[in-house]
Amino acid sequence: MGQYTLPDLAYDYSALEHAMTGEILELHHSKHHAAYVKGANDTLEQIAEAREKDQFGGLVGLQKTLAFHLSGHVLHSLFWENLSPDGGDRPDGALADAIEEHLGGFEAFKKQLTTATVGVQGSGWGILSWEPLGKRLIVEQVYDHHGNVGQGTTPLLAFDAWEHAYYLQYKNVRPDYVTKLWDVVNWNDVSARFAAARG
Repeated sequence: MGQYTLPDLAYDYSALEHAMTGEILELHHSKHHAAYVKGANDTLEQIAEAREKDQFGGLVGLQKTLAFHLSGHVLHSLFWENLSPDGGDRPDGALADAIEEHLGGFEAFKKQLTTATVGVQGSGWGILSWEPLGKRLIVEQVYDHHGNVGQGTTPLLAFDAWEHAYYLQYKNVRPDYVTKLWDVVNWNDVSARFAAARG
């Protein structure tokens, strides 16, 4: 059975100092994200064991645990690629046009995603997604890692609003952290994901 693995970052832990300290980035990646990877692998083994023994009494809990850890792994993998020390500014081309059409322009979109991220109750994410049925961009809130999303949506840009992402640096002032994230958004990555999702 294939194992999930922790992806390497395309930059050093100190590379995003404008938005987050190297200490936070290292803890976030090497400890928190690694725990989701391990959790997904461990839960898949437990599900396989239940299947082999034909003992499915705990399956509902295992499925929820798998969704939590696997979604955490997927969203963090996306988050790291959405960020770049050379990021910031705003998108252009087809993504910019779609933001204008579906979300009222970049400034309106920025306010909406910022508000969605800052307003997550407890732990979660603010996400720009492609919704294939309506063929449109939407902004979503994700609680924990896997709730309150449209079925079939493809995340393009994810802002982590879990306290472990910012608390050591920003304390309880989540809005300041989210404001700084905009300065390191890798729009080339987001645009590539947008093109792939539409294709």
